[in-house]
Amino acid sequence: MATGPAGAKRPKVIIVGAGVGGLAAALISAAQGLDTLVIEAAGAPGGKLRSVDVAGQSLDVGPTVFTLADVFESLFEECGGALRDHLTLTRAERLARHFWTDGSRLDLFADIEANVAAIRDFSDAREAEGYRAFAARAARIHATLDRSYMRASRPNPISLAARIGWRRWRDILAISPFQTLWPALGAHFRDPRLRQLFGRYATYCGSSPFLAPATLMLVADVEREGVWYVEGGMIKLAEALAGFAEARGARFQYGERVESLVVEGGRARAVVTDSGKRFEADAILYNGDVSGLGLLGPQAQAAAKPTPPGARSLSAVTFAGVGSIEGAPLIRHNVFFGDDYPEEFDAIFKRGRAPARPTVYVCAGDRGDADTKPGETERLFCLINAPPEGPHALGGQEIERCEKAAMRVMEDCGARLTWTQRAVTTPADFATFFPATGGALYGPATHGWRASFMRPGARSRLPGLYLAGGGVHPGPGVPMAALSGRQAALAMLSDLSWRPDPTSLRPSRREATSGGTSTPSATTDSMV
Repeated sequence: MATGPAGAKRPKVIIVGAGVGGLAAALISAAQGLDTLVIEAAGAPGGKLRSVDVAGQSLDVGPTVFTLADVFESLFEECGGALRDHLTLTRAERLARHFWTDGSRLDLFADIEANVAAIRDFSDAREAEGYRAFAARAARIHATLDRSYMRASRPNPISLAARIGWRRWRDILAISPFQTLWPALGAHFRDPRLRQLFGRYATYCGSSPFLAPATLMLVADVEREGVWYVEGGMIKLAEALAGFAEARGARFQYGERVESLVVEGGRARAVVTDSGKRFEADAILYNGDVSGLGLLGPQAQAAAKPTPPGARSLSAVTFAGVGSIEGAPLIRHNVFFGDDYPEEFDAIFKRGRAPARPTVYVCAGDRGDADTKPGETERLFCLINAPPEGPHALGGQEIERCEKAAMRVMEDCGARLTWTQRAVTTPADFATFFPATGGALYGPATHGWRASFMRPGARSRLPGLYLAGGGVHPGPGVPMAALSGRQAALAMLSDLSWRPDPTSLRPSRREATSGGTSTPSATTDSMV
């Protein structure tokens, strides 16, 4: 555990919520010597990184794609450890398999030249060269924004341009914030299937490709640089973060919900839980959707602007369980596209309805890059984009229609899914799991060029209260949430003027978990 100067009193920090942002903040603050307590309403860490047991099998029912591995490598190294001692990773060569109702199929690879060859065979030589230009454009946007935006404190448009460098005005223009993604993809692809494939990256931040900025092309490069399979499922990442934070001195209190924030002298001073306990602190970090601050009292509500219902991101209907798929060879990550992409997002964002021909994402958790079927039955997780709760809530009959529509799309793509046992999660369920969100899974939607600058930063309007999570800068996704937690921890350390003894941050004895190691090189993510 880190210590401060001789005789210095360690500041107390309370972190509300053990999602990825809160876990990253807890790890850093504990490693830096702060007296760190994490209070989590659920019985285990993870937040949206959730798993369920169905038919005796554990399944991820939150994010299933692990990228930006270097974010976590750096986080563990910064705190005196090594990610490889806590998590076993295997790099995927095939990123995803895509199916269409015309019977066509396309695998996306980590290697650019493999994708050029695959797209040439799938479509034609022009589309293959269009992909090459698209990949270069995505890489340029990613390189421009990686350090200046994604891994830095929240900027405004002027400060972002200054960080990039005014002399690099061509790179600033290449970010393409004022053009929406769908028409921008048209500059590279005539084939509507390819526009559909790469337009889907907007959904990684809960948005529509017809409304999101072309800047989100960068997700293609982030994913191409590295997708990893996590041994034991994504929930192991949450367990690794929590376990290492505990090893560095953080304390965790599960099964206790924070019900109010205490403000004294114009500053956040304490929290009160549902058991009536009061916990005082020098700094409080709220790891949750900023709209949920209103549940902690009027002064907490004023600390950050909530997301208006009309600006919420996508929700989802998910099915997780054990079953079998016939007729279509799967790999780990699979996407079945409906045949009316504009209508899918019109239904969700304009009418608040489940789409009639939805895109279906299927994670086959027992598979890797190969086509080999693992057995008669296997673990499957299906996700269909859906609207968050609003004027029209998706009732039981509409959820049933949604599932039937998804199964029809899969059948039209050649896949027949039969469940042995499954669990269903709806937008109403997500609204219960994550209060005040309406079931939106990504905070505010990234629609329009201003959206990326409208998320709150690490410091709230209330002194002593800090923010982290997918609705906070730099945005949604597992690594982005971790980066938000890091920014919040650094802001707390700075404001508390805490300087630990530098010798205390030397690497500690590594607490190796069973299972060995697979070391990822510096890479980069998204959600389902």
